[in-house]
Amino acid sequence: MKTGCTTLYVFLAFLAAACESVPAERSEAEASSGIRPWAANPAYWEYRGEPVLLLGATDNDNLFQNLHLKSHLDSLHAVGGNYIRNTMSDRDPGDLRAFARNGEGKYDLNTWNDAYWRQFDSLLRWTAERDIVVQIEIWDRFDHSRDNWRTDPYHPANNTNYTYESARLDSLYPNHPGANEQPFFYTVPALDHNPELLAYQESFVRKLLTHSLPYDHVLYCIDNETKGEDAWALYWAAFLKKEAGEKEIMVTQMWDDWDITSAMHRRTLDRPDTFSYIDLSQNSHNTGQQNWDKARAIFEYIEPNPRPVNGTKIYGSSTSSWVNRGIDGRHAVETFFRNILGGFASSRFHRPPSGLGLSIPSMRAIASVRKVEEKVRFWEMQPRMDLLADREENEAYCAANEGRYYLIYFPEEGEVLVDISAMGGTGVLHWLSVRDAKWLSASNISENETLTLKSPVRNGSIALLVKK
Repeated sequence: MKTGCTTLYVFLAFLAAACESVPAERSEAEASSGIRPWAANPAYWEYRGEPVLLLGATDNDNLFQNLHLKSHLDSLHAVGGNYIRNTMSDRDPGDLRAFARNGEGKYDLNTWNDAYWRQFDSLLRWTAERDIVVQIEIWDRFDHSRDNWRTDPYHPANNTNYTYESARLDSLYPNHPGANEQPFFYTVPALDHNPELLAYQESFVRKLLTHSLPYDHVLYCIDNETKGEDAWALYWAAFLKKEAGEKEIMVTQMWDDWDITSAMHRRTLDRPDTFSYIDLSQNSHNTGQQNWDKARAIFEYIEPNPRPVNGTKIYGSSTSSWVNRGIDGRHAVETFFRNILGGFASSRFHRPPSGLGLSIPSMRAIASVRKVEEKVRFWEMQPRMDLLADREENEAYCAANEGRYYLIYFPEEGEVLVDISAMGGTGVLHWLSVRDAKWLSASNISENETLTLKSPVRNGSIALLVKK
């Protein structure tokens, strides 16, 4: 164990100098510019007045509850990570609850647990200091069903504020929360209209906003992978924006359907005025070529109204529940790079055991993208699979600013032809190993119509051709 930890921290220290790039000074205009779709290309994010690609990998969903939060953020920042996911969840052993308890051990939903909110404040402050964007998920269905419901502060038996009858809640919800049997998620007027319980939910969200609204590096997502009703999402999107007042905030919903082209996801896709960005986390349940093709279908669908597309959760590890479907560590790394070449505005590795979290493979993937960014910018490129020939399924993926530079990602071994006829001159071909986050070689390329590219390593590589 000590050897593994030593290797991890040596690797972090080595990458810190290369990947850390925090401006020493910011103008007043930059300091007042929060996270928002980039005016010049709204498919990407802008932060502090500059376009930014969001990359992340963390070991917990409710990151503010981490015991070693500050060092975890430092480790992510050291490899070029600038994006985290934070659910307001409290179901894990040792987690703090948002509400205070009385002498009998019952929660009072009108009284806050200051320690819970202090930890949330620390997350917001420390991420702001490191220019790490936070995507907050307000509600998590797994907090309020099965065994977690037994200890939930909102359970009538656990608080002093209402009864089963008045709150219209039951003592048990034993099924998977995807069954949508929990009335907690039907309280809004357009559904069950449960004003007593809704008032406490609104109070919690208002409290959250008093802590988060002073910051400009926060994105808001209503739920974690919900199959709930559309009216629930619409209510909270409107509520968040009303409570934010004159401050513009970015809001979305994360749907659970693994088929991101389904009608469920169109609830967000078809409402650009309500949902300022799109979360396609569940696309990482699709492997190989399908993972790319499904995402491209969404980008084509929203082309009239482009918005940032976030990949907040990339599933896949040797310990995931879906290894038998190919959702393993290799799939996670491949999906990360397919996302980036495919135009995603953010990409983040999900926490263990379902994802790689902040691990050597995920850190090297992030570092690899940052190394490429030293030479080219992803928001200046477009996916250009039409430039590849003699390609097999899932063999290679291409993004390009045709005539200027071409980026080709090989998940494994591969050999393809690239149409470089628009380059009209000589260029430099760089090869990078994504397994090691290292440049392998650089060579001059003479003027030609096509270029044959053969991956130099078996475990993932990037070819970057830049015109001289």
